[in-house]
Amino acid sequence: MTASFSHKPEGYECPFCRVWGIEQPNQGTKQWDIIYQNEKATAFIASKWWPNNKGHVLIVPNQHFENIFELPADYAVEIHRAAQLTAFAMKSTYGCDGISTRQHNEPAGNQDVWHYHLHVYPRYVNDQLYLTKGSQSDPDERAFYANKLRSWIKENI
Repeated sequence: MTASFSHKPEGYECPFCRVWGIEQPNQGTKQWDIIYQNEKATAFIASKWWPNNKGHVLIVPNQHFENIFELPADYAVEIHRAAQLTAFAMKSTYGCDGISTRQHNEPAGNQDVWHYHLHVYPRYVNDQLYLTKGSQSDPDERAFYANKLRSWIKENI
């Protein structure tokens, strides 16, 4: 297996690599959005929300890998461990009816951020997730969801 061709544009600054660096004022992920982190993966409340699926989570490797073709298996294991923890936490604290995970690779696969990431969505009957579009969330509103999930995870691991 070989690494894939990079699709990121020239001068691209990875927003997910900034999770561990300097926060951007009034935009993007904040440190308090992080709900779980270990040496290989970080889970955080996404800054882009779908109207009926608030509080969805993104899980990223702590090292920059553009997509699934570059992601080492030991990172994939930790990302899915975090996804399972997140799913249990959402079911318990959000009272959702189900969970969806979603992951995109390369332009034809609808990838638009050039750092591997896995979405974990709380799902509700007739929520129309795939028929709606996302928009930027309020950082203070994200904190409410982050606190719920972070507390559940701390109590259960």
